[in-house]
Amino acid sequence: MSSLFDDPSAPPAAESLQAAPLAERMRPRTLDEYVGQRHIIAPGRPLRQALEHRAVHSLILWGPPGVGKTTLARLMAAFVGGDFLSFSAVMSGIKEIKEVVATAQAKRRELGRQTVLFVDEIHRFNKSQQDAFLPHVEAGTIILVGATTENPSFEVNSALLSRSKVYVLEALTPDDLVTLLRRALTDTERGLGRLQYEADDESLRAIAVYANGDARVALNILQQAVVTLPQGPAPRLTNAHLASMIERRSLLYDKTGEEHYNLISALHKSIRNSDADAGMYWLARMLESGEDPMYLARRLVRLASEDIGNADPRALQLAISVKDAVHFLGMPECNTALAQLVTYLAAAPKSNAVYTGYGAAAKDATQDLATPVPIHLRNAPTTLMKDLGYGKDYKYAHDEADGVSQQSALPDHLADRRYYEPTDRGLEANIKQALERARALRRQT
Repeated sequence: MSSLFDDPSAPPAAESLQAAPLAERMRPRTLDEYVGQRHIIAPGRPLRQALEHRAVHSLILWGPPGVGKTTLARLMAAFVGGDFLSFSAVMSGIKEIKEVVATAQAKRRELGRQTVLFVDEIHRFNKSQQDAFLPHVEAGTIILVGATTENPSFEVNSALLSRSKVYVLEALTPDDLVTLLRRALTDTERGLGRLQYEADDESLRAIAVYANGDARVALNILQQAVVTLPQGPAPRLTNAHLASMIERRSLLYDKTGEEHYNLISALHKSIRNSDADAGMYWLARMLESGEDPMYLARRLVRLASEDIGNADPRALQLAISVKDAVHFLGMPECNTALAQLVTYLAAAPKSNAVYTGYGAAAKDATQDLATPVPIHLRNAPTTLMKDLGYGKDYKYAHDEADGVSQQSALPDHLADRRYYEPTDRGLEANIKQALERARALRRQT
């Protein structure tokens, strides 16, 4: 098999074209080489103990790209002395599943060897395809290792999920990635060590930050950067050279996946907590990742009622205006309008009294006795209805000295119910005072 160093006289660019990608060559071969995920593979941690005791079980590895899911599956196969088979959910179906399982059965029957079946992007399999693994997982024919970037509780069948242990993998830290990059630069067997490239920690950290927790991206950038360095004695990687080839980081984001809902949740809760800086950050994360600005505008209109309400009614007015501005301008021009709204909503006095009040009213409206409208409140457009008493004895509020009649407008069994409880924040304090006065007048005999 050819390697990076087959032809020492070849220029680096030519060598990189002949060799396997640096990320593949530098794949860890042992747990000691593995970087990151210490919460599950550090000494004494659950997966480490399972591997060391050869008590390997089917599992789901859930985490972002480039954090070591495939590598962990390979290491599992090495620990149990079994075979490693990789399987892509994107390119395979029931037919391929049956073929892979048949191969695993033959190896177990003839050689007594277990098979670790790694299924990349297992969330892309439909229910029947996932179900096809169940009997073979239960029989021990295969040790299934499913990798997914999506929340398995939403994307993996409950039957398969109940037979697998879920391990959550975390994005690698910049320090983790700098360690991997430095190792690749100095490794003379699999990395770039024999080419004697130099790089300072600042340059490697710039790559690590750009890679955003993804080891594969970081190593690929390093490989691309060094092969385009000007040739000379001791070529050195600098930030200036990196800037010429790295323009803009691609943020991890899926408009229909869990990260979408995590980010909008972070934006909403930041504003609710009156944190304008956090709100601005999460807004930028979503917009710069390609989120539909109209989706954000709709959510912020909702927030203006749900978390501010009558404490500052201008919040809803501004939210509607910004919605119109977003529709009129589009991206990127509408980003400042959304930022203006986020900061205003964060600064506004907060009240969820309207939100909780409607929830309580809706509960009574749907679950309690649906009594008829009190007769004095009914409409009487016909003579028959008037003869039946519709609207009789209705007290016209404007005719009362204080503008409030003593009649209740609720059904009798709900006469004392209080749904809307205004706060003492912002304009709602004045609303609270006005409603308390009206309630007091209705209680007079």
